[in-house]
Amino acid sequence: MTAGQSILFLCVANSARSQMAEGLARKLFGDRITVQSAGSEPSQVNPYAIEAMSEVGVDLSSHRSKSVETIDPATVGTVITLCAEEVCPVFLGSARRLHWPIPDPASKDPSLSREEMLGRFRAAREQIQGRLEVLDALLDVPEGPRPEEFHASVRVKHLARSARFYSWLLGAPPKEWTHRYATFVRQELHTNFVVVVADGRELHHDTLYHLGIGVADKRAVVRAYELATKAGATVHKPPRTTWRGTPLHELWLEDPDGNLVEVYARLTDEELAGKPQDLEPTALG
Repeated sequence: MTAGQSILFLCVANSARSQMAEGLARKLFGDRITVQSAGSEPSQVNPYAIEAMSEVGVDLSSHRSKSVETIDPATVGTVITLCAEEVCPVFLGSARRLHWPIPDPASKDPSLSREEMLGRFRAAREQIQGRLEVLDALLDVPEGPRPEEFHASVRVKHLARSARFYSWLLGAPPKEWTHRYATFVRQELHTNFVVVVADGRELHHDTLYHLGIGVADKRAVVRAYELATKAGATVHKPPRTTWRGTPLHELWLEDPDGNLVEVYARLTDEELAGKPQDLEPTALG
């Protein structure tokens, strides 16, 4: 393995959080990534850490606490510090650094029962596991579109009040509005934000209308479709040109939870000149 394919987990005592992270990472990554852990003041592996990890099939009983000074910086591609209340160890070298502040599950409070202590270690274990799963998902992200703008639309109960609020929040009035929506464009933020009337929906559960990214042109929309298909993304509507409302080249995807995501490009003046009389959508090849 190269340094770029290795992770070092660091905390102070190398007794609980970094040890659990090492065990979980070894189980998750297998031989894809080299995993180590260490601390600035090594002690011994906490028995509660060993017990909590045994519940998920990870054996820490043979692990030993190690000093960060024993780690060769040349072997480390990514350093992940897990300290929350304490000062994290300093690690020299050019490795990428991530900070995951996980509260220390160990405690000297005599009023805590055995089950309460074990619960603290289980909670730390689950927090680390969740972060590792995200890291794993980001290791080999396929090529995607090249966004030039981020778009979001939300439903609102009262358009005028929301237009006032977001004018204050974004520091500028909407670029345009109708009786049904108001559009805010902040080029310096690369943001296109729209508030849309709710049409009677229960907004505490259904506020998001859709998300989106703006790309360069028609070819970029088609390319996004090709990349989405290759990546296994769910295509809601294949690429097309729509003419009603704001004319756009667009592709509609779904994120893993079914939220709609629009990939769009604005039409050039030449393309607008070719608008069909029936205003029906035109498929993009």
